[in-house]
Amino acid sequence: MPLVIAHRGASGYLPEHTLAAYYLALQQGADAFEPDLVMTRDGVLVARHENELGGTTDVAQHAEFASRRVTKQIDGEAVTGWFSEDFTLQELKRLRVRERIAALRPHNSRFDGQFEIATFEEILRLRAAVQREREDAAAECGRPVPPPIVLVAELKHPSHFAACGLEMTGAVLHALETHGCTARASGVLLESFETGILRTLKRLTGLPLVQLLEAAGAPEDVRRAGGTQTFAQMAQPAGLADIATYATGIGPEKSLLIPREASGRLAHPTRLIADSHAQGLKVIPWTFRAENAFLPAEARTGGADQEWGDLAWEISRFLAAGVDGFFTDQPDIGVRARAAFLDQAGCDKA
Repeated sequence: MPLVIAHRGASGYLPEHTLAAYYLALQQGADAFEPDLVMTRDGVLVARHENELGGTTDVAQHAEFASRRVTKQIDGEAVTGWFSEDFTLQELKRLRVRERIAALRPHNSRFDGQFEIATFEEILRLRAAVQREREDAAAECGRPVPPPIVLVAELKHPSHFAACGLEMTGAVLHALETHGCTARASGVLLESFETGILRTLKRLTGLPLVQLLEAAGAPEDVRRAGGTQTFAQMAQPAGLADIATYATGIGPEKSLLIPREASGRLAHPTRLIADSHAQGLKVIPWTFRAENAFLPAEARTGGADQEWGDLAWEISRFLAAGVDGFFTDQPDIGVRARAAFLDQAGCDKA
């Protein structure tokens, strides 16, 4: 059954990468949730979309941190702001999270200032607690033991952190080992845009690995991938065959699977799904969002960009094309769209 992955939690309803967003996603029926991991100066893994903190926290309002605003090269691009690797965990815990795309999600902004930055340790404890709740509820009702909650952890900018003297691989694997999550059946997937860290992880763990792909142009995406090929080359049959030597799946930007025409409508699917499946790779695209600004023309309402259109329709198109799962900011819509698709197709939901 296609996997519904809560992209950074239920981030269409709560600020992304907060414990509250992860918890809500699981209550909405998501099979999995995705934390993006970056590192602090003292080597702690925390959940942020990027290591730059200005876009998702109130760091700019902290006068004591004003001098830490700098410009750095991240994946070959100049980025100005405050960076996680320049703060200790104790300092980061003084910050509060805010909505990243407030113009499109003003309803999320009402939660600005309420949540801390979550550590990977806290995320793993939350997952374990919800899993225990599910198992206890199943036992009380005489139902089978529920499968593990799937955790899809993205390692962000590992080469950059390595250059800062912060090594992500060991930190991630140590945290997972502490929580008994290193077996292949533990429900943990690791993903990254960078090929190098995935090849390293292949040697160190039996956990499933996912190669993320974006629709970017050369040569920028060579730096992004941390290798010698562009993402476009990696999406070709020879590139996919290489990915299959170290990963179990790909996580492509959705336009690589079904592009959009000049009109904004969905075009015909590319061969990427079929070519990936031919190599034994799962295909799990990103990111499905309900706001008009992110939807194809057929699924938009007549309202403003921040109003919601027919996300379920878009998801159904990708399910029909054969994807093995998808990342979404609105997990509840994703769960309903999958159920409707499987009902229509007469598929077994087990």
